[in-house]
Amino acid sequence: MSQFILYKENTRGHANHGWLNAHHSFSFANYYNPERMHFGVLRVLNDDLIDGGMGFGSHPHDNMEIITIPLAGAIAHKDSMGNSAVINAGEIQVMSAGTGVSHSEFNALEDVQLNLLQIWLFPNKKNVAPRYDQKTLDVAARHNNFKQILSPNADDDNVWIHQDAWFSLGKFDADFETEYKIKKAGNGVYAFVISGEVTINGQVLNKRDAIGIWDTDSISFKANSADAEVLLMDVPMELN
Repeated sequence: MSQFILYKENTRGHANHGWLNAHHSFSFANYYNPERMHFGVLRVLNDDLIDGGMGFGSHPHDNMEIITIPLAGAIAHKDSMGNSAVINAGEIQVMSAGTGVSHSEFNALEDVQLNLLQIWLFPNKKNVAPRYDQKTLDVAARHNNFKQILSPNADDDNVWIHQDAWFSLGKFDADFETEYKIKKAGNGVYAFVISGEVTINGQVLNKRDAIGIWDTDSISFKANSADAEVLLMDVPMELN
């Protein structure tokens, strides 16, 4: 029997620093909720709005898989591995922090607000050599389809991480229905609605709502509105 938990948009943690308007799906920084620490190995899902030219100065991470998906605008990134890059909407960035890395993230544009999702997963290997990657996504391939954008496999046509996790993005026409099969036994799915209204396993979700589902091998999906967009995160439920 599948189990689920709903995460409604208005129950997320919220911090408005003026230049940064952040919503936290799980405990982060000054937002602490003992009932929202993680979903399986999914530790952080931050939905950030960052004003032009503003951002985060250099700061350290270790033993975490960090995925950044800009939804609008562009990120200027620099890190202690020597990488300097701009990540635009329509791209994905990944860092395996491993033994330790420092990086900075700023809105690359002065006159356009940046909206990004930053996601942290606990890794399945500790103290790996830090690594960086970014990739342009095939936006057209996600029309009425959950297009895989991340996996554990370096040979896949996506970014990869040190964890048995698969991410997929889809954008759907109204009334489109499909089924998503979970990639690995013991994994659950955390579905985050970027826009529109959808029904997942009988639960109606709107923009920025989410649902976590586990103890099942598949989920049912229906788009209730035009241009419904959803990020699926297929992740191990057991912490390593």
